[in-house]
Amino acid sequence: MKTILLIEDDTVLRENTTELLELSNYNVISASNGEIGVNKAKQLLPDIIVCDIMMPELDGYGVLDALSKNKNTKHIPFIFLSAKTEHLDIRKGMNLGADDYITKPFSEDELISAIESRLAKIAILKDEYDVNNRIIESGQHEIQSLNDFKNYMYDKGEIFRFKEEETVYKEGEHSNYIYLITKGVVKCHNLDEQGKELITGLYKEDDLFGYISFTENNLYQETATAIKDLEMVGILKQELKNILDTNHKVTIELIQLLSNDLTGIKNQLLQMAYSSVNKKTATTILKFAEKLNRKPEDPIKISRSDLASVAGIATETFIRTMSDFKKQGLIAIEGRNIKILELQKLKDIY
Repeated sequence: MKTILLIEDDTVLRENTTELLELSNYNVISASNGEIGVNKAKQLLPDIIVCDIMMPELDGYGVLDALSKNKNTKHIPFIFLSAKTEHLDIRKGMNLGADDYITKPFSEDELISAIESRLAKIAILKDEYDVNNRIIESGQHEIQSLNDFKNYMYDKGEIFRFKEEETVYKEGEHSNYIYLITKGVVKCHNLDEQGKELITGLYKEDDLFGYISFTENNLYQETATAIKDLEMVGILKQELKNILDTNHKVTIELIQLLSNDLTGIKNQLLQMAYSSVNKKTATTILKFAEKLNRKPEDPIKISRSDLASVAGIATETFIRTMSDFKKQGLIAIEGRNIKILELQKLKDIY
């Protein structure tokens, strides 16, 4: 049973949230202010911490700062819980190193989902680290596979964060880094001669991207934009070159990654050229569902223009086709949300 430290000064909210988490099979330790919370975290070393921001004695920012300076608590996943929704407050919390941010009022599903995803990520990283990473006498990681390389990036990479719709890099800029996404989704895109956007790639959590070259700082041939709040780690190309010089298996796996990307682009171009409008629309919805969600039947939130640009058809045509799918009961549409109702029937469209 995982242990959660809940730091919250509101007695009613603290008790209600504790009960909710205990019903979800978590062991809950509670603290009524920041100072008590810091002490309990250092003494009991919980699996995850959920912490309010505005509290007496010591606020949530102070709690996170104190725990991040302690070698025993600095790696514990930390989720902020607060009624403060201003952009700067959220950004401040994430820049300080918080793993997630939930605003009040929140639903049971929002809280449990945030906790489960953070715990799952830590478990996965720990398993991969234990299996794949070994420390040699020099103190350096022994990198023998692509998974080892990703773990190295998690440990050594520089952290970058972007809000939804922010530009990660622009066409024509130098490609100094290779990136690994730890949270969020990125689209890479170009503009054609008529100014129409064409999405050339979609990348999600645990994907590498930005590698127009693995060794040279060539100019980017496309622009990258966050389509969900984005967190990633990056290492400089020179550091990557040093790794590839001594780890030939990783070099081969990265070449295979490039080959797979080229195959994917070729298939996308063939679809745009020869598939029916219905097939293009269905395939694009399924592609975004795969990239944005863990389950294809979960709702996806994406602009119609982004969907249309991947499909290679006019936005108006795409919208009309989706309306037909809705009438057939294949999908549900609420605002920007699209939910797949008949997964197999979408796959079978030709």
